[in-house]
Formats: sequence, structure tokens, C-alpha cells
Amino acid sequence: MADRRPHVVIVVVNLPAERDRRVIRECQALEAAGYRASVICPRGPERPTVLPGTHSTAVRSFPQPLAGHGVLSFAAEFAWALIAVTARLLGLMLRTRVDAVQACNPPDIFWIVGLLMRALGRPFVFDHHDLSPELYECKAERPRPSVLWTLRLFERLSWRCATAVVATNESFRELALARGGCPAEKVVVVRNGPALAEVHRGAPATADPRHKVVYVGVINPQDNVEATVLAAERLVGLRGADDWQLVVAGDGESMPALRRLATERGVDDLVRFTGWLEADEVDALLCSASVAIQPDRPSPMAEMYTMAKTVEYVARGVPVVAVDLLETRRTADRAASYVSTGSPDEFAKAIDQLLSDEQAREAMSVAGRKRFVEELAWDHQVKSYIRLWDRLLRPSPNGYNQVSHGNGADAARLSA
Repeated sequence: MADRRPHVVIVVVNLPAERDRRVIRECQALEAAGYRASVICPRGPERPTVLPGTHSTAVRSFPQPLAGHGVLSFAAEFAWALIAVTARLLGLMLRTRVDAVQACNPPDIFWIVGLLMRALGRPFVFDHHDLSPELYECKAERPRPSVLWTLRLFERLSWRCATAVVATNESFRELALARGGCPAEKVVVVRNGPALAEVHRGAPATADPRHKVVYVGVINPQDNVEATVLAAERLVGLRGADDWQLVVAGDGESMPALRRLATERGVDDLVRFTGWLEADEVDALLCSASVAIQPDRPSPMAEMYTMAKTVEYVARGVPVVAVDLLETRRTADRAASYVSTGSPDEFAKAIDQLLSDEQAREAMSVAGRKRFVEELAWDHQVKSYIRLWDRLLRPSPNGYNQVSHGNGADAARLSA
């Protein structure tokens, strides 16, 4: 018997889907709401055919033999991804019904798929993860005006060709309205972050009595993780080296340089590099942390990003030390201690103050947990996400699904 559930295909190409927690949570939500989901993504080393954490979400992976390190190689990589995704999508359409496609950026090239879906009279949703033009400006020593113009064009086409846009925070939503010219009712905010059930509250027992200062996340040039190692060097001068250690969890292109920096600065014995951790390992690490650090430099791009690591920190009630950025403050609020420039000296001083003030850490922990439980948790975000799909694929005669998740006023606003 044919599966009559509405079928949503999610496209993500910047990493294998099994490593993308947002995509996994979205597929889990779709399944729980009575939808069928498939994912098209690059092939990871484990090559799963069903997305881990889901019941039946099929993974249609493709090889990614190209890795971009310059404008031309990035263009070749993106062209290959577009060809591979389109081939997988057409193959799915020949075998089964595809009711809608959701494309996650980067890159902003899947507006071409959006045109195909719109021509077929089916929804195309743009899940806006990254600001590609700003990311290029941040990474390139001398940004080329022609490349920047092309990226802005593709970004705008992604917004304009979409039936609906999913923004990861209010700043992304404001950009879609202002820079993308999207009508307000077309753009829905669905933040990143763990679900309540994914987070443990009590700190696990540990044989190490030292405070843990923790960084969890990607380690690329724009992430400025070297500031954490330099802050560790400064922290030795402020409080010695007996009662704390820095734990850096993650990986990326800057990892070899970061290890060399720790050796050069003489803090090898104080900095522990764990590499990538699984979700349960991240949870255990953060539950044992005294302070977490978000070292992103101040920039127009950083102002607009909600760093996934910040939500993970706040979820466990870990006090955060971060540069005072718009979306960071919107996320952490009173759960963070803010510095102005993100210099190693500023970070070291703020960390030292928090490690010496248990009462302040406890107050920040309570504030962070409250904010997570009441607003930031995926349990709240998923309501907006499923309301969007109910509006697109299960509309009622009144213009929205009256038996939807969350409150009807919100659903009515989305379908206005």
C-alpha cells in the first residue's frame, strides 16, 4: 500500500546530514507530525541509508570529490553539488511522490531547484543557515566585487524563488525582509538548539576537581579559537594554573595551527583538545563545565549570527564569556559576561572573575536555564516549523491548519 503521508525532501550539502543536528531535529519533527522525509546530502564515512535518530528518513547521499579552496574550485564544488542534488531529486520523483523541497544553505544555488518545484506547483522552502556574502568577505583577504555581487544575487534569488523562508534568528529574518524584499508573512523564525530531553541538568561525577573552561564548536579562521588559547596563557598570570583547565572540543581547518600555538605558548598541560564529540559527549562535557567561551570577533557578520555553541552552553546553565554582539545578547541575555573586543586579555580577566565568584556563576546558570526552558529549546521552535509545513501542505479552508501545533493566532499570522 502506498505511503500517503506528505513527503518533504531536505537538501543539505555543506556536510553529511548525520552530522547536522538541525536537519536531524527537523526530520524527527516531520515524522512526529505525520510527514515523510528524505534527505539529499554529501556521502559521509558511515554512509547511512536511514538518518540516525529518525525512524524512517531515507538518506540519498552523493560523493563529493571536490573540495574548494579558491573561487574557481568553490565554483566547481557548488556546480557538482547542484548536479548531484538535482539528479538525486529527479530520481526520487521518478520512484515516489515528492510534495515539497527544503534546501539548506550554504551554498545559495538551490533557487534553481526552487524554480523547478514552483513550476510543478509544489512548495520550495529556503532554510537560511549562513550569510554567504558576509562569509566570503570574512574569509577572503581581498574580496572580489564580482564574486560578492554574484553571491548577493544568488542569495536574493534564493529568497525570492522560495515559497517560504526559514530564518534562524530575528536578524536573518530582518535581512530577508530588507535585503531580500520578502513579505513578512513569508519568513518564519526557527532557531537552532537542543530539545529539553537532550539536556541533562546535573554535573556528572568527575575525578578532576579543577574548573573546566570550555569551547565547543567548529575551529576555522573566522571562529577565532586562538583567542581561547591566548586567554589561557593570560589566565595563568592572573590566577596560576592549579585549579582550572581549558577544554577545546571540535575540529576544523585551524586545528593544527591551534595545537602549535598551545605548544609555543607553553600551555600544553592546561589545554585539552578532544576533537569532534558525539551529542552525549558534548552534553557530559558541558554539564561539568564552570565557564564556556564564545570567542567570535566583533564584525557585521558576527552581530547577526546566533552561534549554535551559545545555545548549547545556555541550555546546560553554563555561564558564558562572549563578545557583546547583537544576536549573542538576544540569545544569552543575563547568562553571559560580555567583553567589548574579544582580546585574550579581556577574556582572561572575565573568566578569572567568574571562576572566583561562585554566586555570580550560579545566578547566570539559573538565568540561562530559565531562558532555554521557556523560549530557546527546540520544543518551542518546532511548533513554528511544523505550523509552516501544515500551512503549505495541509491547508484548511480558513487558510491554516486549525489542528496545528501551538496557538492558532500564530498560525493565522503565518498564513496571512
